[in-house]
Order: sequence, then structure tokens, then C-alpha cells
Amino acid sequence: MRAVRAYLRSRGRGPSSMLDRYFTAFGLLMIAAVLGQPLSSVITNLAGQAEPARMGAGVALLALALAGFLAAARSAGPVLLSAPDASWLLLSPLHRRGLLGRGWRMVLLVAVAAGLLLGIGTLAVLGAPDQLVWRVLAALVLGVSATVGGMALAVLGQSAHSWQFWLSALMAGLLVLAVVAVSGQMRTVLAIAAAAPLPAVAAAVSAAAVMSGLLVRRAWTSLDQIPTRSLLTASTRAGHVATAAVGLDPGALTWIAEDNHWRTRSLGSRRWPSSLPAPLALAWHDWLRAARRPRWLAVIAATAALPAILAQAGGSPTVVGVSVLAGALAVAATGTAGARRDGDNPALARLIGVGLRPALAARALLPALLSGTWTTAALAILSTAPLALGTAPAVGGGSWLLFGPLVAPALAAAALRMARRSPVDHSLPILDTPGGAIPTGPMLWAATGVDLAVLGCLPALTALTAPPDALGPYLAAQAVVSAAVLAGYVMRAKSSQAG
Repeated sequence: MRAVRAYLRSRGRGPSSMLDRYFTAFGLLMIAAVLGQPLSSVITNLAGQAEPARMGAGVALLALALAGFLAAARSAGPVLLSAPDASWLLLSPLHRRGLLGRGWRMVLLVAVAAGLLLGIGTLAVLGAPDQLVWRVLAALVLGVSATVGGMALAVLGQSAHSWQFWLSALMAGLLVLAVVAVSGQMRTVLAIAAAAPLPAVAAAVSAAAVMSGLLVRRAWTSLDQIPTRSLLTASTRAGHVATAAVGLDPGALTWIAEDNHWRTRSLGSRRWPSSLPAPLALAWHDWLRAARRPRWLAVIAATAALPAILAQAGGSPTVVGVSVLAGALAVAATGTAGARRDGDNPALARLIGVGLRPALAARALLPALLSGTWTTAALAILSTAPLALGTAPAVGGGSWLLFGPLVAPALAAAALRMARRSPVDHSLPILDTPGGAIPTGPMLWAATGVDLAVLGCLPALTALTAPPDALGPYLAAQAVVSAAVLAGYVMRAKSSQAG
């Protein structure tokens, strides 16, 4: 072991020189100079009393953001190693805590960065009626304490399954807090918290910092107890993500998440539906896949309330309208696994004996149903938030809900186009703009499918962002455009990976 440690020290990073410290300090000063003025202006604009009617929705968004951060941390590991270290050093007799020290520091840096953003969001929600500097510091410390403590709890959950219960309980509590806050039941409590005197704020922030520090210390001592299998799984997943990021192929992340979900599950076989026509039988496994993930369907159903929360938080009609259609497109994309596999392996798709156009028409049914149902639910909840649509719900009544099934065909076509797009073409030229260089390959990849959604949902998007007096012409136009987009995409589809 002495020879191994000496070899690692000789190949590892040496001590920092004065030049390295100079470059680090210079880089930090440049970052502070670039971001100082925008951040100071944003924080200055947050001074003053926040609107009590929007505090509940803002706290709900913060709670959902923190719960999503904790869920991402738990799914990522969060402590992990690089592929070479996981392959060669993890199973060696080296000290486990020293081996994981670099990953631990990266985890803390990510948590601190997320906590600073959470603190700024907290200040935007609660406001700063007086003592702006001290309230800004309190919000930042509170945000960092929440994210760092939550990350430490995720690390403890990685080392022992007993801590997974507390992490799940914390995430469930954040979801309950979001529901209670958006319902308006916490308006009095939030008003008292926003106007709390500075000594009380300091005491609460100090308690949060102390609790976070205790969790961090406990997590640091538990690094030696993290199971090897957990570290290998996290490192393998991180290696796949790094490969997709280096290759700028975000489509690979979809297959990573799909394979990770089904790898450890034992599924019973089902008879092939012989009574259905061949195209519908081909698309049957997409429906079966959706039925085997009831928790995911419940999460999708719960996200239908996000546009209403944005509306109550003060979002403009444009932001709310775009969130409705973007969420519907994301929901539609969850039902296109079969189309993605056909695009990745066109030879196997041809061996099935079903034509491309009938197969696409059959595969469009599930994403159309998912997106149409989600959009209808989102608009139904949004009708109780007049801040988003102005007087539109009172004028149109239930007519707004008709946009849900009417945009479904266009969103299904856009989701199929996203599923069948080719990998990023890095041979395309780079555009030089005043704001910097823009690679056209990733830009075109990201716009594929979104362009069809914008074109097919243009009447609905116009009505949502600028509520009209009469919805009849917009509904008729949406029905015609949506059907034309789906029919045109299916008829013009070619048996290529680009879709």
C-alpha cells in the first residue's frame, strides 16, 4: 500500500504554486466583476414589501425546486467517482474517505451554488422591507443551509438505507408545503415571516446553519460506510452522462434513464393482441409501458398545476401560455419510446412488416391522449387563476378547455418528430454573433420538434398569451392547423432517422 500511495502521489496533482493561486484569484475577481452589477441591480429591485397574494405561490415554487434538487441528488448518487477510479481504486485497500474526498467537495460546491439561487428566490418571494443587506445575507445563508443540509442527507441515504426514509419524508413534506402554500392557507404565516424582526430572522438562520453543519459532519464521517455497489452504480451512471455531455448527444440521456428504470425489474410476459390491427398492435407496447409506470403517470398528473402556480406567482400571460404548451409537449414525449427505437434501428422496424406511415399514425395516439388530457387539466386549474389569462376565463368559460384536445394532434406530431431526430451533427458550421459563437448542430437538434409544436399550436399560443374577446375563431383555426400538422407529418415521413 505504501508503494501504491507513492505512485498515486507522483501521478496526482501537485501542490498549488503561487501562479496557480494567482490565476484562481484573478478568475474569481473577473467573475465577480462581470456578475456584480447585474446581481446588485436584481437584489436592489427586490427591496420592499412583497405582495401577500403572491407569497403562497412563490413558496410553493421554492418548495418544488428544493424537492426536485433533492430528487436529482438522490438519483445521481450523489457521491461518485470517475470511471478509472471506480474500476481500479475503489476495490483497493485505500482509505475510502480520502478516495471520495474530491467527489465530496464537488457535491458541496453544487449544493452551495444551488443554495445561493434558492436564497435569491426566497428574497424575491418574501421581500426585504428593511435592512436590505442583512436580509440578503440571511436569505443566502438560509438557502445554502437548506441545500447543503439536503445534500448531506442524500449522502447519508447513500450510505445507509435507514436515512432514505428521512430523505423521502423531507421530500414529501416539501410537496405538502407546496400544496398548502398554493392553497392560500399560509398567507398569514408568510406575512408574519416576511415582516419578522431581524433578531428573529438571525435566530432562525443560525438554527438552520447549525443543523446543516451537523448533517454535513455526519455525512463526512459516513463516507467510509457507503456500499461499493452504490458507488459503482453512481459512477457508471455519471460516466454515461459525461459521455453524452462530451459528445453533445442529449438523446443518449433518454436511453440511460430508460435502461436504468427497467434493468432491475422483472416483468411478466403478455400475449400479443392478435385482435388488433397490425399498426395498433405494434403501438400496443407503448401503452403497456405507460400502464406499468403508475407512479410516473401520477407525477405527470400532478405537474398540471404548475402553470396555475406560475400565474399566482405573478407570471405574465406569455410565460404561463408557454409553460402550458411546453409542459404538454414534454408529457407527449413520454409516450414515444417505440418511435425512438424504430428511429434508432430502422432495419428492425422494417422487419416487423408494418408500413412507416401506419405505424406513426398508430404511435401518435398515446402522446395525443397524454398531451390532450394534461393540457385540459392544466387549463381547468388555470381557470381559477385570473392573473394569468386576465378576463379570459370569465369570457370564454369552459371553451378554454377545448384547446386541450385540439392541440393534442399537433403535439403528438411534434413529439414523434423529436423522438425520430438524428444525433447532433457536429460538422455543421458555427455562427459568429456579437454574443459569442453558436454551434448550429446542437441548435438545430434542439429546435427539431419544437418548431412543429409552435407551428401546430400557434392559434392556442396566441389566445393564451393575448386573451381575445371571442374564442370561436381561435378554436376553429387550432382544429384545422393541428389536424393538418399531424396529417402532413405522417404523410411526409420517410424511413430515415431524421424523421
